[in-house]
Amino acid sequence: MAALEPTPGPQRPLRAHAQRNRDKLIAVARSAFAASDDTVPLENIAREAGVGIGTLYRHFPTREALVEAVYAAELDELSACVPDLLERLPPQVALRAWMERYAAFAVMKHGMADALRAGQAAGRIPTATTRERITTAITAFLDAGAATGALRADVGPEQVTMMILGIFLATAALDTPEQIGRLLDLLVDALHPQPAR
Repeated sequence: MAALEPTPGPQRPLRAHAQRNRDKLIAVARSAFAASDDTVPLENIAREAGVGIGTLYRHFPTREALVEAVYAAELDELSACVPDLLERLPPQVALRAWMERYAAFAVMKHGMADALRAGQAAGRIPTATTRERITTAITAFLDAGAATGALRADVGPEQVTMMILGIFLATAALDTPEQIGRLLDLLVDALHPQPAR
């Protein structure tokens, strides 16, 4: 009679030291991918993080796993910063500051495009979930702005998402942050309440 395979239980949280190593690897990979692309040698990332290559592979068995972890960490930060921005800044200013972070996220994604496409095709990166998190963030800014009269109440988050993505797509080959910034400024201006005619 064949032995029964153990049922996998919930994954145990990493010990503090292992979590620190994982976080360092993600932070270094983030910088490396933003500076060039995701083809940077993994040995360089491990060395810069102050760990051995074996430690990197223990946390991220493949290059794709590391890319996906960096993407997830960026998306988490993009979502998590919304309440703080709204607490510190007027809604329209908070939205513009968030768009700047989103632009940096989009630029970093270009350097990881091939690996991210593979992750999406394999179902490891659900595109719908990403879009939902971005839309949820934009909804928070629009709701706060509509409540104070600082932003239009007749524009939906999906429309704003499409306009932002349009800006990123149109400027992807230009590599000019100033141009992206100018277009984002124009977008936020368009979201201010329109005077009665």
